[in-house]
Amino acid sequence: MFDKKYDVIVVGGGHAGCEAAAASANLGSSTLLITMNLQTLGQMSCNPAMGGIAKGQIVREIDALGGYSGTVSDYSAIQFKMLNRSKGPAMWSPRVQSDRSMFSQNWRDLLEKTNNLDFYQEMVTSLIVENGIAVGVKTSLDISIHSKTIILTNGTFLNGLIHIGEKNFGGGRAGESPSIGLTHCLESHGFISGRMKTGTPPRVDGRSLNYSLMEEQPGDDRPGTFSFLETTNKLNSQRSCHITYTSEEVHDLLRTGFDRSPMFNGSIQSTGPRYCPSIEDKISRFSEKPRHQIFVEPEGWNTVEVYVNGFSTSLPQEIQYEALKKVQGFEKVKFFRPGYAIEYDYFQPTQLKHSLETKIIENLFFAGQINGTTGYEEAAAQGIIAGVNANLKHQDCDPFVLKRDEAYIGVLIDDLVLKGTEEPYRMFTSRAEYRTLLRQDNADERLTPLAFNIGLASSKRMKSLEAKMALTEKSIKFLNNTSFDPKMLNVILKSKKSSPVRQAGKLAKVLARPNIIMDDLKKLPKVSEFIEKEKINEIILEQAEIQIKYSGYIAKEKQMADKIHRLENISIPVSFNYNELASLSSEAKEKLNNILPQSLSQASRISGINPSDISVLLVALGR
Repeated sequence: MFDKKYDVIVVGGGHAGCEAAAASANLGSSTLLITMNLQTLGQMSCNPAMGGIAKGQIVREIDALGGYSGTVSDYSAIQFKMLNRSKGPAMWSPRVQSDRSMFSQNWRDLLEKTNNLDFYQEMVTSLIVENGIAVGVKTSLDISIHSKTIILTNGTFLNGLIHIGEKNFGGGRAGESPSIGLTHCLESHGFISGRMKTGTPPRVDGRSLNYSLMEEQPGDDRPGTFSFLETTNKLNSQRSCHITYTSEEVHDLLRTGFDRSPMFNGSIQSTGPRYCPSIEDKISRFSEKPRHQIFVEPEGWNTVEVYVNGFSTSLPQEIQYEALKKVQGFEKVKFFRPGYAIEYDYFQPTQLKHSLETKIIENLFFAGQINGTTGYEEAAAQGIIAGVNANLKHQDCDPFVLKRDEAYIGVLIDDLVLKGTEEPYRMFTSRAEYRTLLRQDNADERLTPLAFNIGLASSKRMKSLEAKMALTEKSIKFLNNTSFDPKMLNVILKSKKSSPVRQAGKLAKVLARPNIIMDDLKKLPKVSEFIEKEKINEIILEQAEIQIKYSGYIAKEKQMADKIHRLENISIPVSFNYNELASLSSEAKEKLNNILPQSLSQASRISGINPSDISVLLVALGR
């Protein structure tokens, strides 16, 4: 049946698998996407939303690289919000509420229009490995399919087990079977696996809720987009989300079932996400709080199904129901399905290279929750990098690796490979030491040229970026070189309660004031005439404003990054013998031998490696 040998086989059709398949196929690799259910490609297993704090930056980076997550998010969005607008631009994070059905359908439509991509629905149970090199996969029907490279993106399906109260059953997602066999196969080749858990809240009938008792959360007045493409979908109308709260009465009802909650009572021993706790955990850990927020999120344009964000639980269904009825606005709630916990296998990501190729089996790549991450965005980010590198690997090209000062994706993968994870890894802005450089607004400037060089970003996208950068530079030059009329400007400054000026100066100096924004300067005739003449849009103006206001911070972070790059340029040979260095601690030797960093900079970021260890390595490497 499968006499064709593919360049790349992608196992799994979630967010990581879809991005991996799209990337490898768009780069020209003959690609086969194998998944257990072709009807759920790109399925949103948990909340119907993309983006958020740091995650929104990742989606924009995927788009800038030529991936599909941003476009799919835009076309299935029902609400857009830019979070953290009250803070500096390094913290601004786009987020969309999504139509769950449209999201999955858009993914399928895009993939089916992608050249070089085939599909097959079946369970992969093992790998075909010859002399330490992955050469194919075997399915549950004992079909062998051969390829040059393989990407595993199995999500929560590896030996997935679903829990609701005392009941449990195999499953990778509600209503779908687990994936059996791969974990045993990988362990037989020497991989170390672990077990993680996560949870999801009930889905309810929106017609049974009383929204008048809740706080409305509308979208932005001027909704933005994830994709940098001008052809992307822009929202003309939006659906509101709502907020309500638990109470002491709700907490007391939930406590009656704590001994029956497997995610809480210890019957599930695996590790759960610290930053997305169950309602049981929140009540226990924050017992002093009389209430917790519940975000009431619609599942789409044309459905009454509602996602009860903040009420993740594995309690028995009857306790979930009785407690939720006591939440304001939920008095007459009707369940579509209860919340549940799921535990699944993952593999410690220190067993990977930065390309996401495994160290143990050549030509085998891991991406997504199999690496211990949580979240659609983190999975999709790994997927596109694995797809690119699987393509490069079978062509004997150098891997595509993003640095920590180039992308949040670089931070994500560097953290996983060098530090590993004992709990589901979630991206935060605080994980990035160069977050002023890694803003959501400049992801295209950072990454599109890199993607264009390897053939993933189109020439049309690159020309659009060049035009944007040219207009931004022209706007900055105008503001730096154009003087203001003190009398005109003082009228504006007075209205903003900002100190008046006594003599003429450049517009850029005024814009650098923290309480003055571009909208203020647009009231000056010189500025409004320039904008109209040059046809400068809001995106360009925002870019110019950010670069002028934060030029000092940006320059400082670039200097810091340059210093780190000096250590990055000091490579460590693969054959380097750490055991010969008597001055290295036993812990340092163990971790360095396990992770095998490729540079001194990578070695410095491994947990447990201290500055004195780096000094020893510097001397040993002749520096």
